[in-house]
Amino acid sequence: MKKNIRIGFLLFLLITGFYSCKDDSYTYEEIEFPDITPISNEDLLDLTQKATFKYFWDFAEVNSGCARERYHVDDPANDPYTVATGGTGFGLMAILIGIERNYISKTLAIDRLTKILNFLETADRFHGAWPHWIDGTNGNIRPFSSLDNGGDLVETAYLAQGLVCIKEYFKNGTDSEKAIAAKADLLWKGIEWNWYTQNQNVLYWHWSPTVAFSLNFKLSGYNEVLITYIMAASSPDFGIEKEVYSNGWALNGGIKSTNTKYGIPLLVKHNGDTEYGGPLFWAHYSYLGLNPRGLSDEYVSYWDVNVNHTKINYNYCIDNPKNYKDYGADCWGLTASYTRNFDGSIGYAAHRPTNDLGVISPTAAISSIPYTPTESLRALHYFYTHKDILLGPAGFYDAFSPTANFWVARAYLAIDQGPSIVMIENYRTGLLWKLFMQNEDVQNGLEKLNFRYETP
Repeated sequence: MKKNIRIGFLLFLLITGFYSCKDDSYTYEEIEFPDITPISNEDLLDLTQKATFKYFWDFAEVNSGCARERYHVDDPANDPYTVATGGTGFGLMAILIGIERNYISKTLAIDRLTKILNFLETADRFHGAWPHWIDGTNGNIRPFSSLDNGGDLVETAYLAQGLVCIKEYFKNGTDSEKAIAAKADLLWKGIEWNWYTQNQNVLYWHWSPTVAFSLNFKLSGYNEVLITYIMAASSPDFGIEKEVYSNGWALNGGIKSTNTKYGIPLLVKHNGDTEYGGPLFWAHYSYLGLNPRGLSDEYVSYWDVNVNHTKINYNYCIDNPKNYKDYGADCWGLTASYTRNFDGSIGYAAHRPTNDLGVISPTAAISSIPYTPTESLRALHYFYTHKDILLGPAGFYDAFSPTANFWVARAYLAIDQGPSIVMIENYRTGLLWKLFMQNEDVQNGLEKLNFRYETP
């Protein structure tokens, strides 16, 4: 791992004290962001990562140490105890970045990680899978809906991705570090992936102790869930066979697409949007640890899939068929995030070209930086030029609409902040990609599915 991280000297002088963690408290001080015009790319990436890290450290759920589902700056008491399972997986990766970039000491990180893993060990699980939401005060499930009141295999896969990275980071360390690595390894290996097939050649998203598989949501065709099949194939005790992947995810080749947009091949049939592709988080969540560079199966190259998906989203914003204010090469990125309701309140929407509500989500362009570094950095500079309203205590806010008098959702979601800090790190050092891809179980799973991939 690279530890010779470049820190802009000017930024260092200006923001000394910007983040200091002397104990494992959950209090924070308001950040004074430097006014550097212009700011260098490296300094801006430093600032963005350091600010975003605070979401998973200062604003973590107080009892468990896990990632909160959301944080509203103007209403900090809003839903303070709901833990996001997938967001916690992203947060585990963020903590490793915090160690590497000296935001926190390894000692403090070990204390926090021990707390998180102990909580996950005793929290509700359903055939090994955690629910979408967990009550941070007691580890009990918080139902996502009346039918979604059990295991959520996709959110669990995002958590497992983070657990693998924790295992790899600490496995050769001190006795306390090895204990963390062993517990992380044990936790993800207890997930009964094969249970979620119902003895069919496909994975199912949900299982409930009261309604069983009533939601009947198959993980089929292209969306955000590739990592679920990779983790399921990698499991030494509860693994799936290649037929489950080929039939379930890849639809026996039906996943491939010959469609193009703006002269760019889409390559795969995105569920629900075969013209432009889905929201950009589909190019992020599964690839925080799973390195798409050099990753391909018998159907497609997933690096090409993600680069093309991102460029189509970018070109749509330049095309701007709805003539929204500021859309263009500097202001782009449509993905699932908070949104602006008709009355001006905060809602939620899966923004994408076919559901374009005039709302830009900073995580969309930021998290795409490995695929479109030039375009993503231009967007990041645009966000920074509006830092007075877009930059808050835990990074850039979740969403804004320049069209609606520059409406801003002064709030954060774990599943948006996590990809931002992690994908910037993968762009700069490849840290999480290296950790995940060096895991022997993951390599066994990829080989079982006949993937080609790059090793660290």
